[in-house]
Amino acid sequence: QVQLVESGGGLVQAGGSLRLSCATSRRTLSMYNMGWFRQAPGKEREFVAASNWSGADTYYADSVKGRFTISRDNAKNTVYLQMNSLKPEDTAVYSCAVNLVGTGWYRPENYAYWGQGTQVTVSS
Repeated sequence: QVQLVESGGGLVQAGGSLRLSCATSRRTLSMYNMGWFRQAPGKEREFVAASNWSGADTYYADSVKGRFTISRDNAKNTVYLQMNSLKPEDTAVYSCAVNLVGTGWYRPENYAYWGQGTQVTVSS
């Protein structure tokens, strides 16, 4: 069992930045492929970004490409999501999870061990 805890969310003005963290203290994240998803009220869960276990391969939704960066520090068992040039439409609860199959990065059904999420609110 992997327990993931997200942090770093908050309220920011459009154009601002936030860095989200996803950490675990019980297992080493260096073994796992990881992803970030978000869900806004009344909408389905949406893929944001993913990284393979080493960080050598990364994947992004078109809506965040060029603005968001996923990275990881395996020594600290932490995966990050740096979010720049934030827009009001980025407002959502952001969650991290483990990709169990090493493929199908955009599909939430390939992920497990979801964290509780952290709220990101971008004001216009």
